[in-house]
Amino acid sequence: MRTVCVFSGSSPGARPGYAAAARSLGQELIARRIRLVYGGASVGLMGMVADTVLAGGGTVIGVIPEQLVDKEISHDGLSELRITSSMHERKATMADLSDGFLALPGGYGTLEEFAEVLTWSQLGLQRKPCGLLDVEDFYRPLLSFFDHAVAEGFVRPEHRDLVLSDTDPARLLDALAAWIPPTVSKWMDPTPLGAADGR
Repeated sequence: MRTVCVFSGSSPGARPGYAAAARSLGQELIARRIRLVYGGASVGLMGMVADTVLAGGGTVIGVIPEQLVDKEISHDGLSELRITSSMHERKATMADLSDGFLALPGGYGTLEEFAEVLTWSQLGLQRKPCGLLDVEDFYRPLLSFFDHAVAEGFVRPEHRDLVLSDTDPARLLDALAAWIPPTVSKWMDPTPLGAADGR
């Protein structure tokens, strides 16, 4: 992987561990000479990971819609800042630039961005790894939800395996780099989930 897209919150969060993880991730990206693509803001965990990579001499590309530039939260010290006309264009640009995706803690936007690229992988529209950095057990409820969706017949086990997760940035980046796209059945397989086991 030469470029990783990081989704994260525009807030620092309530626990010091979130900021520490953002900076640790940035240091790992520098050490591995991995370029960072992110949402282009100067605030919250977004700004922290970007600032860490920049301070270490790394390359950071921000992608931000013009509506948010107007609110003056864009980062003015990036290697490159791409301004898009919409949120949809922003996400598409970030995906095109990246070899993999990683989510730090965040809110609705972070979840929506991660869920979209994960769905693209499920549908076979891309073959890029998707990982959650589970800092302070932040993503434990979401990972439990994914397991519940499998148990209830809404997600296939092979699609659940598309979600990589770890509590450590270095291990998660290792997992993203080593990831091999699985050969999975078509997402709309006519056989109902659970049919084989009598459900």
